[in-house]
Amino acid sequence: MDGSTLFFISLMVVSIMYSLVGHGGASGYLAVMSIFAISTVYFRSSALILNLFVAGIAFINFRSGFQIRWRLFLPFLIPSIPMAFLGALIHINPATYKIFLGILLFLALLRLLYRPSRDYKILPPPGILLSVLIGSVLGLLSGMIGIGGGIILSPIFILMRWSHVKETGVYSSLFILCNSLAGLIGLGFNGIVLPPHFIYWIMVVVAGGLIGSKTAMKILPVRYFKISLAIVLLFACFKLLIP
Repeated sequence: MDGSTLFFISLMVVSIMYSLVGHGGASGYLAVMSIFAISTVYFRSSALILNLFVAGIAFINFRSGFQIRWRLFLPFLIPSIPMAFLGALIHINPATYKIFLGILLFLALLRLLYRPSRDYKILPPPGILLSVLIGSVLGLLSGMIGIGGGIILSPIFILMRWSHVKETGVYSSLFILCNSLAGLIGLGFNGIVLPPHFIYWIMVVVAGGLIGSKTAMKILPVRYFKISLAIVLLFACFKLLIP
């Protein structure tokens, strides 16, 4: 199996796994790009665009049957959007970027391995100031690193018992959609740079997103996807953080 085939298979595994929980997969795509030595100049723009497609598919799937609690969600979402735009305008030294990304991928790995209880009691929404602070920080990270922020937002919602697991998928996917778009607009001011044949990347992750959101759990148990993705994230962490 040549490197290109393995690269596309890795992208598909990431999109399948992340779409299962309402995420776009940016942290996974960034991990795959780092493993296959893709130039960091493509990282943010590529991950954000792929995010848009897969998070959009996930949102459509998770949205069905759920009434969004805007009082809970909007204080996180509204401040995150301009912060994602501003974060995308920040130029980061490639060496510093790799350190930030390595730490983020490690957090994504912990999130992947975390198995929350599904029968916990929902607590009241947090205060406005706390929501705005969390949303602002996640938005800034989204733009700076090239993620949507859902990989961090969802465990916060679950650990703090602000929403149930599947409901959190709705919030995560919409949060990712909005912040990825804001980040892309910010990147556009300095010029969006995409790798050659990027359309094939999009086709692969869209296929993975459709599989993950509709039929993945019927094909293979989720644990097999988690094991595959955990290996990708762990290897990428070592590659980024250890010279």
